[in-house]
Amino acid sequence: MKKKLALTLTLTVTTALLAGCSGGGNSADARVVNVCGWGENIEPELIDQFEEETGIKVNYQTAESNEAMYALIKNGGANYDVIVPSDYMISQMIEEDMLAELNFDNIPNFSLVDDRFKNLSYDPENKYTVPYTWGTLGIIYNSDVVKEDVTSWDIMFDPAYAGQTAMINNPRDALGIALMKLGYSINTTDENEIREAYQLIADAKNNGVYQGFFMDEIYDKMEGGETSVCTYYAGDYLVMYENNPSLRWAVPENGSNWFVDAMCVLKDAEHKEEAEAWINFITSTEASLANMDFIWYATPNKEALEQYPAYYEEQNGEPLDPALYEVMAAPQEVLDKCESYLGLPEETRTLYNDLWNELGI
Repeated sequence: MKKKLALTLTLTVTTALLAGCSGGGNSADARVVNVCGWGENIEPELIDQFEEETGIKVNYQTAESNEAMYALIKNGGANYDVIVPSDYMISQMIEEDMLAELNFDNIPNFSLVDDRFKNLSYDPENKYTVPYTWGTLGIIYNSDVVKEDVTSWDIMFDPAYAGQTAMINNPRDALGIALMKLGYSINTTDENEIREAYQLIADAKNNGVYQGFFMDEIYDKMEGGETSVCTYYAGDYLVMYENNPSLRWAVPENGSNWFVDAMCVLKDAEHKEEAEAWINFITSTEASLANMDFIWYATPNKEALEQYPAYYEEQNGEPLDPALYEVMAAPQEVLDKCESYLGLPEETRTLYNDLWNELGI
């Protein structure tokens, strides 16, 4: 395993230098693209490379969660061109007419995307999106503390690890975890099932099981041993594992969520042509390989998926551990027991938000 030293610092500095998605300060003839992605989900050198190759300046900002990004856009607090939401949020944004249809003539690298990542439920006609990364939601635990085999979501509610467990800080994943523990679909619209899942989380919170609800703060907490059990995403586990090899990964036997994050262009984007140039560049095999090697998330680019183990060995002078590659790019037998998030009806989304507010996080 290679070490990505100061990964967070690198991205923080890059984001700070490239931030300013209002587009202000550019000359009238300057070309620019305003991109909003996840906190540690881009190889910073790709930004420099794109700027050098195209002359288009990239203003890159980050979002903590789908919900935070959506709220910022909806409230008029951002002027992004390209965004990278997850599948269920894409469905909602299409429903609300927030996304532009893409001109795929400007995105020829879309042909490199594996067919299994095209025409998915969130964009069945593939008019609005190009997939960026994919992976699974799972349990991360410290094997120095947790001696049992972790095979189910039960551990996320276990008082045996009270004060050592962290719940993820977004309603779709958190309630989804509780629904899966109860044996329900993560896409249920049954109010009684959703309320039962909420109560499971509320009881665990009130009983001191959770030390908190976290998003990217969980990196430091798991790496430093402050937290022993959490739930997060496969690529992020691999980053944490580099810094704490006592950490382990589990996709519960009774299933989990497998997700796709995809690149979209907002309907009111000011720089649509530049946005499509960025999407095409990021979808290339070369960029996909570099990105996989930095962020540890699987790419939907079929060539890059096949070439990555050899690329890793060439870059790092050692073979890629097959077990770690299976965390990054889960095999089909793992995906077969997982469920993708579907877009939920408005009344169900409102129920989620109301229950989340009741938790008082």
